Amino acid sequence: MGAYRLVHFINFSRKLTVNAVFFLVPLYFLKIGFTGWQIGLAASLYAFAPLVFSFPTGWLNDRLSIKEVVRFGLAATSLAFFLVSRVRHFLPIALVFLLIGTANNALDVSLNSLYFKTESGQDLNRKYSQLAFWQALGAAVGTLLAGIVVVLTSFKTLFLVFAVFLLILQVFARGLPQAPFEAVPMKVYRSNILSKKAILFSIMIFVVGLHWGVEGTVYSPFLKQYFSLTLTSLSLYISLALFGLAFSSFFIGLIRHDSRVNKRIFLFSMLFSGAGLILMVNPSLALSFLFRIVHEVGDGLLGALIWLFISRLFERASIGGSAAVLLMVMTLGHMVGSLLFASIGFRYGLIYPFYIGGLLLVLNAVFGMYVFRQADF
Repeated sequence: MGAYRLVHFINFSRKLTVNAVFFLVPLYFLKIGFTGWQIGLAASLYAFAPLVFSFPTGWLNDRLSIKEVVRFGLAATSLAFFLVSRVRHFLPIALVFLLIGTANNALDVSLNSLYFKTESGQDLNRKYSQLAFWQALGAAVGTLLAGIVVVLTSFKTLFLVFAVFLLILQVFARGLPQAPFEAVPMKVYRSNILSKKAILFSIMIFVVGLHWGVEGTVYSPFLKQYFSLTLTSLSLYISLALFGLAFSSFFIGLIRHDSRVNKRIFLFSMLFSGAGLILMVNPSLALSFLFRIVHEVGDGLLGALIWLFISRLFERASIGGSAAVLLMVMTLGHMVGSLLFASIGFRYGLIYPFYIGGLLLVLNAVFGMYVFRQADF
């Protein structure tokens, strides 16, 4: 259980930094003169890195090391935040966001691999709800703190504070255990990923990843433009809604694991997420915030169950590389969504990405009914 607590602490801490920047950095980009396509490209490069590095990182986790990859990820993210604080031109910042995406992907894959491989005897719902809860709580707290720091100082100070904080985390990462390793033939990974269950599930989570492109490009500009929110009130809107994401993840752990119940919750959660995303464009700030909470509650339930379902798709020995490929699929959705929704939002209107992203999630729930009839999880 000590290993679990350390994973949760590191997940909470690094999500506090990365997700705070993810939600608020479009405002910084607008401030320094970036156009809509530049914001979309920078966000998509952040999402592009896992397409290249997810499987190699998972393969390393299965065969060589988890702890050292985590330490590399923390150091590289720290360096990236320092570089963002020093440059203002598009090309170098875009490359830095590629570095952030690479480092964050290394942390995602490696910490999840360690969690998958460590046996605890816990109920599966409780185990994976805790994983999702601490990640979501870090995002909520980080967005709130980031808004306060930027209002009192500047974005430059925020990036430097996060760079130092991530270096301090290196002390704790040294205590991570080494998970058991095995030599897994490549044909095992191929068989895992090309199974009918994995392919259907990949399509479903690709669509989930698409709507992340809305949140990383047009979400904060939408709040600023449509409700004239200050940075403080904007960060409060985002962070308080994210607490709904965290606590709905925690809720999954209160339900004893049952495959049929989990599948029903997953489908209803997709509907909540999609409907909330569409309805949050309501011109009333109070109703917009209420529907945003509905969206986050749906996302929180989805987050916990996605990791639970992945844990049941693959064997323990090969889950590092196999799960990394599914993470790659989700982030491919994120990359496509960033380019698509930034282009649509900044050209035709910031409300349209919310309509399109929400409708895709609703349709995905219908597709999910087919997936769960074809395969057990």
